[in-house]
Amino acid sequence: MILLSRRSLLAIAAVVDIALHARPSPVSAKVLAARHQLPPRHLETMLQALVKAGILKGVRGPRGGYEFARERRRVTAGDIVRAAMQATGEDAMPPVPDSKLVDIVVGPIVAGASRAFLAELDKVTVDEMCKAAEEREVFGAGTRPLDFTI
Repeated sequence: MILLSRRSLLAIAAVVDIALHARPSPVSAKVLAARHQLPPRHLETMLQALVKAGILKGVRGPRGGYEFARERRRVTAGDIVRAAMQATGEDAMPPVPDSKLVDIVVGPIVAGASRAFLAELDKVTVDEMCKAAEEREVFGAGTRPLDFTI
């Protein structure tokens, strides 16, 4: 059973992909979509939500695309999921309208589980996921980008 929506899962994958490939130039939505076998328009609203949340930065122009707005070690999987949920309104949708059982019993239990789940995701940074992807050669051997951060 997957606890994340497809959109949240894709948001995490997109952010890690951008973290791995955004140097020396930004990653275009078209290239990102091709790597994940998706239509580019499918990613645009999610990427814009990540920009709005301050996780990514959009770069305009012919060589534009997306890059990190802050250090990848300061962005967690939980931050990304929250941004994806806000973009789709997932966090505001009631599971069952006008249900006393949901309001009093089920809702609080699920809300607690959601908080615990997001707390676990908050323990994992994008930097850690990038290192795991590089160690496992997710994009093939020798594709590790150079890091000129001082």
